[in-house]
Amino acid sequence: MTAAIAAGHPATVDAGTEILEAGGSAADATVAASLASCVAETVMTGLLGGGHAIYYEAESGRVENLDCFVAVPGLGAEKSEAEVLELEVPFGAELVHYAVGIASCGVPGVPAGLDELWRRHGRLEWPRLVVPALRLARSGVEMPPAQASCLAMLAPVMTMNEGARIYAPGGALLEAGDRLQQPGLVPALELLSKEGAASAYTGTIAETLLALMQVRGGLVTEKDLQSYRADWGSPVDVDYLDTRFCTRGGLSGVPETLPHVPRLRGLGEPERALALAQLLDGERADGVGDTTNITVVDAEGNACVLTTSLGLGSGDFVPGLDLHLNSMLGESDLVRGSLEPGERMESMMAPSAVLRDESLELAIGAAGGTRLRSALLEVAAGVLDEALAPGDAVARPRLHAAGGRVQLEPGFADATVGALEHEGFEVRVWPARHHFFGGVSLVTPNDAAGDPRRSGAATLVQ
Repeated sequence: MTAAIAAGHPATVDAGTEILEAGGSAADATVAASLASCVAETVMTGLLGGGHAIYYEAESGRVENLDCFVAVPGLGAEKSEAEVLELEVPFGAELVHYAVGIASCGVPGVPAGLDELWRRHGRLEWPRLVVPALRLARSGVEMPPAQASCLAMLAPVMTMNEGARIYAPGGALLEAGDRLQQPGLVPALELLSKEGAASAYTGTIAETLLALMQVRGGLVTEKDLQSYRADWGSPVDVDYLDTRFCTRGGLSGVPETLPHVPRLRGLGEPERALALAQLLDGERADGVGDTTNITVVDAEGNACVLTTSLGLGSGDFVPGLDLHLNSMLGESDLVRGSLEPGERMESMMAPSAVLRDESLELAIGAAGGTRLRSALLEVAAGVLDEALAPGDAVARPRLHAAGGRVQLEPGFADATVGALEHEGFEVRVWPARHHFFGGVSLVTPNDAAGDPRRSGAATLVQ
């Protein structure tokens, strides 16, 4: 098995590669890469967000899910009068409604999740896993084009409060090629290295976060942080083309959709696009959601896929530590029924491991909110059904269907547009490839690919 990593930023990939080359496991590399993403990809994710992971242990053949998503805050507190800030975010040609502000922040799960991955499957010492991220925080990191584009779209939130200093230094929004400097992340990561993940729940980071909550009227309490646990569980297994597709359910929709994915090999582009549009069409809104994904396989064949997110981000940053708060309580696509303190919020994340005869065939995950399912299934089918190389499957133009409308990336033929319109779909062709269509990272036994829509990258470790 060739060790490999694919993720949403070259610096994230470099961090995971460094740990694999140092003898770390897939879990070690995932932890280091995730911490690096919390420096390099802060437009997409952050330490105070939430996530889901899947881990495949090659020796035993066991596959487990790890839930480290955001929990509903408010344990031990009286009802708060804090209000969220309503705003409209331009997304392509559409405006998407969001709610941000301190009251949109849920109980973070990423630190606990990274700690669980390391304790159960890690080999190296915890401080070693923080080193690549700490180096990035000290030097700053170059903004790639895709993240600069996303920042421009999310500027009203990202430049709120302390964010103006970070993302618009001197009053000018960072552009592609500019250096993202977040000096507060240096002491934040130093605390994480010294105190461990517990710093975010019972240590110094927690104390600073709770002080911010008190000042600005947030909902997260000391009891919320102290009682949070990342939970291991069983994946949802689905048969697909003689493989065992291990993923998660919830709002992802992947287990329900996968059995109905038609055979695509040999279909012409119009037939393929129409089959996918009819399969994927639904009534979900096209929410934004900032998310990133990391996929790692080590030399022993162990695999880890981790998806994390801040939501849009609340617009509040922990003073002195430059840690952006999540905005999961303001994500309308994730709010289902009443929100009871201590309960996990719903998620569309679907990190997945695909096995053939109990051996790893594919490790894959995606970012993209409501487009996550579309992106993941299109790429997975491209590899497993249509026998595309990972890079070709990821780079191929994508579609997303919802509510009778099909969004198409450029590159589809006029005949495909006509076929979709003939079947009654409203078709919108985007002018350029866009991160709206998700960000997929995947690893196969001998190859890997990151998504160019998110300035992603991949490395094979010899």
